[in-house]
Amino acid sequence: MANISISKSSLKKERDRLGLLKRFLPSLDLKRKQLLSAQKNAQSDLANAEQSLAKEMENLKWILELLGAWELDLEGLVTIESVVIEEENLVGARLPIVREMKFKTADYSMLAKPFWIDYLVTYIQQIAKARIHLQVDHERVERLNLQVRRITQRVNLFERRLIPLASKNIKRIQLGLAEQERSAVVRSKISKKKNVV
Repeated sequence: MANISISKSSLKKERDRLGLLKRFLPSLDLKRKQLLSAQKNAQSDLANAEQSLAKEMENLKWILELLGAWELDLEGLVTIESVVIEEENLVGARLPIVREMKFKTADYSMLAKPFWIDYLVTYIQQIAKARIHLQVDHERVERLNLQVRRITQRVNLFERRLIPLASKNIKRIQLGLAEQERSAVVRSKISKKKNVV
């Protein structure tokens, strides 16, 4: 702990510092609450993305059974042409968000391929979308967890360390100033008595 000068100017500095800390604490706490809410929503979105992927995989099961009976070359049937992932700013946290996905489907003959190829193409695209959303949602949750941890540390620093320290310094300075005033009064009384004698 640094030595604090016992003076009215240092008392004013500490009071100003305490006022500043108390003024910023509610906004930090509000930001923490908003990030906690966003974290909860992101975790819910992640769970929904996992369920969506599981559902798509379950829907694909009947086609996979058909694939075993056919010898088909499906390589390059569906390819991801582009995925646009941008970042959005949520209470100071930079979070990824999927804006656009484009797929390219290879040309195939309707007569040479079985009837269920159209369904397969659709399911492959849906599974790819679900996986991309799952990855992005996972990244969002990780970033939000980091931001929540950081803001909670800041709030705790303000509440448990900086504000109590400033209050303690103010009390210490006030006691020191009061002691200086008492000693000044005692000195003046002693000097009066010496002047009277």
